[in-house]
Amino acid sequence: MTFRLRAVRALVLLAGFYLMGVVLLAAMAVLDWLLVTRLLTERAAWFEGTVLTVTVLLAVAILRGMFASLRAGRLGPVPHAVAVTPQDQPELWEEVRAAAEVTGERPPDELYLVAEVNAGVAEQSRLLGLLPGRRRMLLGLPLLAGLTVPRLRAVLAHEFGHYGNLDTRLGGVTMRGREAVLHTVEVFRGGSTQLHYAIGALYVGYARMFLRTSQSMARHQELAADQVAARHAGRDATVAALRTLPVLDAVHTHYLDTYAAMGGPLGALPPVGEVHGGFRRLLAARTAERLAVLSAGQRPPRPHRYDSHPPTAERIALIEKLPADGRTDGSSDEPAAVTLLHDPDRVFAALEARTLPPEAMRLRRMSWDDLVMARAVADAEGWSRPLRVAVARALRSSAQGADGPAPVRRDATAKGVPDDELPGLEEVLNAFDRGLLWMAVADRMPKPPRAARLIGPSARNFIRPKVFDGLAGMVHLRLAGAGHATPDIAWSGQPGLALPEAWEKDMDDALDAAVADMPDTAPLRALLADTPGVPA
Repeated sequence: MTFRLRAVRALVLLAGFYLMGVVLLAAMAVLDWLLVTRLLTERAAWFEGTVLTVTVLLAVAILRGMFASLRAGRLGPVPHAVAVTPQDQPELWEEVRAAAEVTGERPPDELYLVAEVNAGVAEQSRLLGLLPGRRRMLLGLPLLAGLTVPRLRAVLAHEFGHYGNLDTRLGGVTMRGREAVLHTVEVFRGGSTQLHYAIGALYVGYARMFLRTSQSMARHQELAADQVAARHAGRDATVAALRTLPVLDAVHTHYLDTYAAMGGPLGALPPVGEVHGGFRRLLAARTAERLAVLSAGQRPPRPHRYDSHPPTAERIALIEKLPADGRTDGSSDEPAAVTLLHDPDRVFAALEARTLPPEAMRLRRMSWDDLVMARAVADAEGWSRPLRVAVARALRSSAQGADGPAPVRRDATAKGVPDDELPGLEEVLNAFDRGLLWMAVADRMPKPPRAARLIGPSARNFIRPKVFDGLAGMVHLRLAGAGHATPDIAWSGQPGLALPEAWEKDMDDALDAAVADMPDTAPLRALLADTPGVPA
């Protein structure tokens, strides 16, 4: 079946989706008219009143769904985005207009920059797209930071290809109709009455049939848009863009979790404009191979049952079958698309102001180095406190002359011991040397109820990593306090503290020895003694 025939079939089914509501409303109107004019009797007045009430409620549900479908094509406000005009960003608009022109489509009336790895074109549809309306494009700033200009051209051309690659205008109507049907189904699913659910079940069943019927056409549109992108930006650049997008999305998620949110526990934020702008620094510091590692092993998100996008591998395979066009793949030698922006720092700061909640905007600002140091100290204190509390309780019990290990406290937490009574690093090491680690300290470390029932090697192996982390935290605090640990933002790795060379080389082995079944603190004490200004 040709694309045109598939589009006509889908359009007929789409019309049936709305015709079903009209027929139901007409049938209920006829029923109500017959009840009122011909069948109304005093004996059955209660029954007829009930029927009238039910039909009115059903009509309201149907009308609500029909109006919801009409609202599906409306363009609402975009509060978490920055609007840019051709006067503000002429070079970016030039690329957008060129992509629209190559597809034979008109450029967008509005262009917004958002904080997502995404791009899209939406239109204020009238009569499901039969009449053109206001057009809006959304472009992710992280997308501009992570794609080169040729690869951005492929993404732009693909988005406009959704509109320009129509064998008939009916294709566009059907594509917008899919969006309207999905929106209507969601409205019915959110109903609050049994009648709403009953009508919704009817519409959902019909909608599933329509979406299945139009699925092949929707996927045809996506593949056709890929062909347009390849013609405009080049075959290899389009393939490279498709391969880069999932990697870029994973890297951006890593950046938000590891860097942008670093100051969350501290009630602090990076410098102005760096909440989103720091993503550029991470991209610049890592090779493509190291960026790909962040997405390796991740499962792609499960597609929606009626997702119009074919699998990425299938799309890439079809594009690679196109003849070579002599153009490059838009590799990292090309300028990043963010260079199209005038004063990108200002744009990132503006986007930050639009995306952060008001209470976040009032948080104190810290430089990246200060933020790394403050977070490292806070983490070290958090790691070390449970161990220090456990050692304090063990020492207290030992001083009171308790025989054998104290009973396990299932409610043991890092609270309950004043800060001025917590032992320092030397006291903790002395307690280990006295044999208290596995005899008394381990039992007082916080653990879940199931782990509290473990004994022997199983108990030690469960608690050993927590003791290791606690001891490492105390070492970090000691080195940071003496000025021997410096902040390392590590855009190419993991942010944290940079330690002296000897510590980077031997610290893990020394800590392993200190928390072994037969604790040996000598290697750790030797490192402390060899570090100037750090008491052993």
